[in-house]
Amino acid sequence: MKTQLLPALRLTLALMVLCCVLYPALITAAAQLAPGHGAGVQISRNGRVVGFANVGQKFDKPGYFNSRPSAADYHADASSGSNKGPSNPEYLAVVKARLDTFLLQNPGVKAADVPAELVTASGSGLDPHLSPAGALVQVPRVARARQLDEARVRTLVQQQTETGLLGPDHVNVLKLNLALDALAAR
Repeated sequence: MKTQLLPALRLTLALMVLCCVLYPALITAAAQLAPGHGAGVQISRNGRVVGFANVGQKFDKPGYFNSRPSAADYHADASSGSNKGPSNPEYLAVVKARLDTFLLQNPGVKAADVPAELVTASGSGLDPHLSPAGALVQVPRVARARQLDEARVRTLVQQQTETGLLGPDHVNVLKLNLALDALAAR
């Protein structure tokens, strides 16, 4: 028994130091190199914090670009995916309802032209980005609701498109909607 207990205790102690001390210290040190030093990048407007650059928010008014749906209902303290597979009937019903709602809000758009990210939640449920196609498909609705020229709104989307460092290009929906507010205020 002693030959098994001592190695097990040593392994447990080593893993506790590794997982409870060294790994968190490494992650904390790495976070200091990130924008906001791991505390998140706040976005302010008129001296008031309106959101965070890397946490999605719900926008569902006609004059704003819709965000990607959230499985966590945009609660940052409960980020999660739905854990339902693409063949799950409940999941398919939710996606179909989202697609139907999007098509009602965006007349003239065909179901085949709706990017998947506008009807499916991200893995975290808090993705703040859309693809440029996900934003551009909403331009006619937003322009009509704001009484703006579609070309101006399309140009705004292109200006707000960020080049992905390792991934595809993307548009931060909060930043895009704030830029839209500034454009409409002119």
